[in-house]
Amino acid sequence: MCMLCKCDTVKQSTTTHVVNYKGSVIIIKNVPCEECEQCGEIFYTDEVAEHLEEMVNDAKKLLQEISVIDYSKVA
Repeated sequence: MCMLCKCDTVKQSTTTHVVNYKGSVIIIKNVPCEECEQCGEIFYTDEVAEHLEEMVNDAKKLLQEISVIDYSKVA
C-alpha cells in the first residue's frame, strides 16, 4: 500500500537515486524499488535503503563533481 495516497497497487520497478552533496552530484541508477501505480511515489525496502546509504557514503569519499553508479553492477 502507498503511504502517500493509500492506493493498494504498487509495482516492482527501478529508479534513479540522486543526491546533491557539497556541490557534487551522486547518481545511482537501476535502483530496485516499489512504485505506486496511482501517484508514482517510490519506496525502497530496508535492505535497498541501507545499501544506498553505503554507496552514497563511499561516493562522498571520492568527492568528484559527478559520480554515476549502477546499483545492479555492485549489488
